[in-house]
Amino acid sequence: MIRRKIVRTLVICIAAFAMVFSTLSFTNDKRNFEVIKNLDIFYSLFKELNNYYVDEINPEKLIRTAIDEMLKSLDPYTNYIPEEDMDDFKFMTTGEYGGIGAIISRSDTCYIMVREIYKGMPADKIGLRPGDYFVEINGKSVKDFKVDQVSNQLRGKPGEEVKLTIWRPGQPKFFGTVAKREKIQINPVSYYGMVDATTGYISLSNFTQDCSSEVKKAFLELKQKRGAKKMILDLRGNPGGLLDEAIRTVNMFVPRGSEVLSTKGKIKSYDKVYRATREPVDTEMPLVVLISRGSASASEIVAGALQDLDRAVIIGQRSFGKGLVQSTRELDYKSALKMTTAKYYIPSGRCIQALDYSHRDKDGAVGYVPDSLIHEFKTKVGRTVFDGGGVSPDIKIDLDKYSNITASLVSNDVIFRYAVDYRIRHASIADADNFKITDADYDDFCNFVANQKSFTYKNQSSEALKKLVTAAKADKYYDDNKADFDRLEKSLEPKLEKDLATSKEDIVEFIEDEILTSYYYRGGSSAHALKSDKNVECAIATLNDMDKYRGLLNGSVPSHAGDKRISNEKNTDSK
Repeated sequence: MIRRKIVRTLVICIAAFAMVFSTLSFTNDKRNFEVIKNLDIFYSLFKELNNYYVDEINPEKLIRTAIDEMLKSLDPYTNYIPEEDMDDFKFMTTGEYGGIGAIISRSDTCYIMVREIYKGMPADKIGLRPGDYFVEINGKSVKDFKVDQVSNQLRGKPGEEVKLTIWRPGQPKFFGTVAKREKIQINPVSYYGMVDATTGYISLSNFTQDCSSEVKKAFLELKQKRGAKKMILDLRGNPGGLLDEAIRTVNMFVPRGSEVLSTKGKIKSYDKVYRATREPVDTEMPLVVLISRGSASASEIVAGALQDLDRAVIIGQRSFGKGLVQSTRELDYKSALKMTTAKYYIPSGRCIQALDYSHRDKDGAVGYVPDSLIHEFKTKVGRTVFDGGGVSPDIKIDLDKYSNITASLVSNDVIFRYAVDYRIRHASIADADNFKITDADYDDFCNFVANQKSFTYKNQSSEALKKLVTAAKADKYYDDNKADFDRLEKSLEPKLEKDLATSKEDIVEFIEDEILTSYYYRGGSSAHALKSDKNVECAIATLNDMDKYRGLLNGSVPSHAGDKRISNEKNTDSK
């Protein structure tokens, strides 16, 4: 049945292409012929494989591989979405699904683990907490299940019940509970509050449906009820989302009629100019926007447009550099194609796309727009800015660099497991504003780490020495100096107790974050983290110095955005 469906689809595709191309002008005849010819070859090839290949083939898997590889040759944002993945795709754009309201992840056991709980959601109502493990769902064992398999079991129609058997570390027995699924709407404003007496702060995690309304709601509450006279909009790590929501967010802060964005594509219908069509919420309040290398797409539209219109000071690191617009086209069998249809340009006229997918090297590698092709543009008041890859901040803040042991403790879930253990032993803790890890707590953590037999880590010095040894062997110097290399290797071996003491300050931040998330959800840990956030500290200092703030916006104070991009600022394409 599946084979017949796929073959039928291929035949329909070829016939459809033939009908469409026959109506086009003769100037495209050669190109159209090549398309039809290669589709015909593909269909013939697939039919021969299906009939005569020595082993049984999986037609669906084979076709999916062909589709994925074809789209991969274009850009990372053009994707085929089969019917079974449509729910996940809709969740990415709406932030809404039917489920219990928990983030889950793999663990070091055979069971999937609760990673985080959303406040007030079904998982929270039945008392689940980070570190719990799913043993059975609706009476069936989920041992050795993958994350997506457990996620599919937990999701369903709002109002339906799901029976859970849970294993909680520290308890001798499994326990059963029942959750009633609800419509889970993840608020894209992950946290908002006051960071000092007059400065409000709003963190926007993604641009899902109606996120601009949530930003507006938070903004008005901070301004009207909490006395905010200055505002910080945090877009760090925000991967983007809906174009319209980005435009509405910019519209909050700029006059009606202002150009926010233009798009240009191969099809003229995609060439559009987007303007602020609504009355703004506030065009005067001093505004800082925080960005990072993880700020992409819609985040860059907001940051870039507010920079080009001289409405906000941008602080942080150069953004990701995604200046491509995607549209979704419905396909047969309830599937869809998300494909790049245009490039977008912010008000100064610059495109912030960093990677040039249309011109690949012979080996298929994608290169950055070369520095020689970067162009200068002007903001509304005449400040200099550049295109060619992301939004460059007005004030650059270097990224925090963590030691190898800190990174290893986080990536290997050692800190997470300690937070779970900590909650088992502490029924309650101080509120988020006053909670702190004591020296005794840190000593307890160090003992916990020492007892994690599976935990190992590498330090940078040892890794650098390995490279030196390799080079010395290549140069024939190693044998004559082997004793020295051996002594150096021994002296540079990771020393757990010493490294834990040296990196204590950074490690404590991560411990406090995990513990506060367990007791007070994401909002509690976010509020606590802001106290030691150097990007936020810089934003507050800038907003408290109006001469500097205004000077950055009118060009009398030098801005990092006016420095031409240099190669070592380029970002890694991980989106």
